[in-house]
Amino acid sequence: MDTPMTLTGLLRDVAAKFPSRRAISVAGKFDLTHSRLHQLVESAAARLVAAGIKPGDVIALTFPNTVEFVVLFLAVIRVRATAAPLNAAYTAEEFEFYLSDSESKLLLTSAEGNNSAQAAASKLNILHSTASITQAEDKEAELSLSLSHSESESINSVESLGNDPDDVALFLHTSGTTSRPKGVPLTQHNLFSSVNNIKSVYRLTESDSTVIVLPLFHVHGLIAGLLSSLGTGAAVALPAAGRFSASSFWKDMIKYSATWYTAVPTIHQIILDRHSNSPEPVYPRLRFIRSCSASLAPAILGKLEEAFGAPVLEAYAMTEASHLMASNPLPQDGPHKAGSVGKPVGQEMVILDETGRVQDAEVSGEVCIRGPNVTKGYKNNVDANTAAFLFGWFHTGDVGYLDSDGYLHLVGRIKELINRGGEKISPIEVDAVLLSHPDIAQAVAFGVPDPKYGEEIYCAVIPREGSDIDDAELLRYCKKNLASFKVPKKVFITDSLPKTATGKILRRLVAEHFVSQI
Repeated sequence: MDTPMTLTGLLRDVAAKFPSRRAISVAGKFDLTHSRLHQLVESAAARLVAAGIKPGDVIALTFPNTVEFVVLFLAVIRVRATAAPLNAAYTAEEFEFYLSDSESKLLLTSAEGNNSAQAAASKLNILHSTASITQAEDKEAELSLSLSHSESESINSVESLGNDPDDVALFLHTSGTTSRPKGVPLTQHNLFSSVNNIKSVYRLTESDSTVIVLPLFHVHGLIAGLLSSLGTGAAVALPAAGRFSASSFWKDMIKYSATWYTAVPTIHQIILDRHSNSPEPVYPRLRFIRSCSASLAPAILGKLEEAFGAPVLEAYAMTEASHLMASNPLPQDGPHKAGSVGKPVGQEMVILDETGRVQDAEVSGEVCIRGPNVTKGYKNNVDANTAAFLFGWFHTGDVGYLDSDGYLHLVGRIKELINRGGEKISPIEVDAVLLSHPDIAQAVAFGVPDPKYGEEIYCAVIPREGSDIDDAELLRYCKKNLASFKVPKKVFITDSLPKTATGKILRRLVAEHFVSQI
């Protein structure tokens, strides 16, 4: 059965091409080959069809990073339904919003369940089912799925079910940095395109292996870490605890012969701090380290490369683009530039001014894209779609410029640029200077209302362990390395910063948190 240009078709072809290669490992528990993963997905898909799941139905999944999530996610999209992964840490009220907004027909959880999700599903009259995968000694891994089903359950029920490139496979919400979260439908073809873009720029092959450190309910971990690996015949390992653990990370990387990993800057910083305080006796030889989802300060990039002996490739991505938009290349394909998120990958990219005119190299404007990986539009949101697709391009909301080599440099979010008395200041630039101080582990600059200048710059920093740096010393450092109008007016020294579930630091949240303390 031909399933062109779909993620499901790509994974089926991989299972046929590399049947005995390792696909997924659960650290310390068991391994699945690509062939066995495919069989488990087809079996789960048959159960879903037999239970009455139809093409177009939305299925919510809330799991830790487990093999059950992987199998059920792939089974849902296999039957032409839509997978809506949700953060297991949501409150009942948050689950109620996301389940309702996505119009979910079924909630899938681990065998342990999720009380908040189940309470929300019950209130909305949404069916709940659990899934578990176990492997007895010397036997194949088996799936248990608590769905009622008809006697006609059979693999044949899905074999005749073809997948279409336009099937909506994945439904996610934006992080809601500026307003109510918007629903983003992504098709089989969107995912297929993004996986191929990621495979090509990083030259992923069946010989590659990685450890998943990011949550699979988010595009970064799901598409860049998991699906791109599976779509190449490569292997992934899931931490035994179902989430990132700094203490087991390098042990897992060595055990599973990892060749690369992808993470957000916060996790890179945790890995670096552990290396400084408690280095491993040996580190694996990595082809590259990838950073995405937030700006990586050049000073941190340099420390990562020095510590682990691998090129650190910063990338640029967003949910609406099925993750990847731009990336620094591997060394054999060109230079990687600290402070840049690299070149466009697999799509067109331009910098537009407010009238829709394309800007020249080195001139800042809004980063806009179009390509087969880009969503066709937000769900039930005419106003957002009108604004997002103005002039025939998708508008990212980011300000940046392309240099003469075609590398993208981000200045900041349109809504996060600090306007101090008419001077437009990039908080990313201030972050980079703060993070270049040897005593600073994490830093974020943000704008606050000011009666004289309209906005003023504040910042919050986490010092390195053992440091006794104070705000006066840090301000002296900023005055040496920043123009006077860019120097923060106030410094908050703290031991934690508010973050999203994916480890991303949102300036809006940081500003709200610290300004409320004044």
